[in-house]
Order: sequence, then structure tokens, then C-alpha cells
Amino acid sequence: MIRVLVVDDQALVRGGFRVLVDSAPDLHVVGEASDGAQAVELALEQRPDVILMDIRMPSMDGIEATCRILAADPDHVVRVLVLTTFD
Repeated sequence: MIRVLVVDDQALVRGGFRVLVDSAPDLHVVGEASDGAQAVELALEQRPDVILMDIRMPSMDGIEATCRILAADPDHVVRVLVLTTFD
């Protein structure tokens, strides 16, 4: 089972990704975060295999959150897929 963390500041977007991810038989959402700070906290707590990471969020953007997640646990292999609606 591939463990997925969904990170986006828009609840509707997070919910949509949760439905899509959880509908796949080999994927499971282990958490949702609405900003980068929550993403870092949940990533270190849940240790997902994949993070769907929005780039533009309030308080801490997805780039900073990704840097902190990777630096905080360098032995844990996590794949970060960047999401954005901006060019």
C-alpha cells in the first residue's frame, strides 16, 4: 500500500485528490494539510511514501515545506509531486 499525504490550501482540491487517491486499490491517504507547516508536521508524523504538494499556500509555501521535510528525515525516502494552478 502506497501512503499519500495531500497538501493544498483549498479544502475542495484536497477533498478531490483524497477521493481520487483512495479510489485506487494500492493507494491510501494518510493525511491532509492546508499549509506548509501542517505538511511538515504530518509528513514527519505519518512518514508517507508520496506527498502531493501545492506550491502556493499561506504561511509556508510548498517549496519551503518540501525542503524542511527532506532535511528533517534524510533517511526516509519520500517522493514529492508538485501541484499548482499557476504558470
